[in-house]
Amino acid sequence: MWFWFALIALLCWSGSDLFSKIGCQDASDKYSHLKMVTAVGLVMGLHAAYEVFCNGVAISWNVILTYLPVSMLYILSMAIGYLGLRYIELSISSPICNSSGAIVAVLTFATVGIGEDLPPVALVAVALVCLGVIALGFTEANEDEELRRARQDASNHHYAKSWIAILIPIIYCLLDALGTFGDSKVLEKLGEEMADSCNVAYELTFLVMGIVCGIYVLGIKKQKLIARQEAPKYTGAVFETIGQFFYIYAIADTEHVAFAAPIISSYCVASVIWSRLFLKEKLSKKHYASILLVVAGIVILGILDI
Repeated sequence: MWFWFALIALLCWSGSDLFSKIGCQDASDKYSHLKMVTAVGLVMGLHAAYEVFCNGVAISWNVILTYLPVSMLYILSMAIGYLGLRYIELSISSPICNSSGAIVAVLTFATVGIGEDLPPVALVAVALVCLGVIALGFTEANEDEELRRARQDASNHHYAKSWIAILIPIIYCLLDALGTFGDSKVLEKLGEEMADSCNVAYELTFLVMGIVCGIYVLGIKKQKLIARQEAPKYTGAVFETIGQFFYIYAIADTEHVAFAAPIISSYCVASVIWSRLFLKEKLSKKHYASILLVVAGIVILGILDI
């Protein structure tokens, strides 16, 4: 079943990318990213309740507080990622965000060292991801404004050339990498058998942050919710939560984790395809060449399962 779990996680997370983009791309709604956090928090809160009351997953304040730094890194990275979706195409943002695996590898190399048994191709993969991200940033910064506008005409959504457009997904990538790196350290302390409890702790923390964002947006800023604008956000939240659920079970099959990991990690490829089909995003050849480098590095790292 690992293959189907991995495939479902890939489709769900790429679907979450698509609907989150639709829900957060309106530049006139400066609170869209906070509304997205509320949507994900509420859906994850419901799933956490199901896990605790129906599946009997144990949860305690000790687990919640121990896992809190990791939860906050993940949540902050996602909030920043949602913010960035109003400034840049999904087909550019998603591959950069998914480069966090390469950063985790770098952190591992820096803290543990490069093992003698580490295959040289791992270093090549990290270099490919880093080179691809740098190339994407360079391409974005130096693209002619008239060519950019002509390229974006098909999607009826224009993005001004801005340093923040490429910086935000990079910040997401760094925070997510720190979260993943911290995740492994916390699980070493608590034990792998506590993975389900840690996931529930993460979802409950997301619920609290979602409620806080909801109070701020609706209560303090007096913003109104419009159903047609909020529907994509909650659809994306559902896909995000389902993807997380199947990801856990796909990776839990330790005999096939080396196969499941690259399948799941390449969901940014599906995100690029969805953005081309449904959002009508068009990129230049230089964009696609840079993305190809990033995706190649991500898939290699997934296969090696660093």
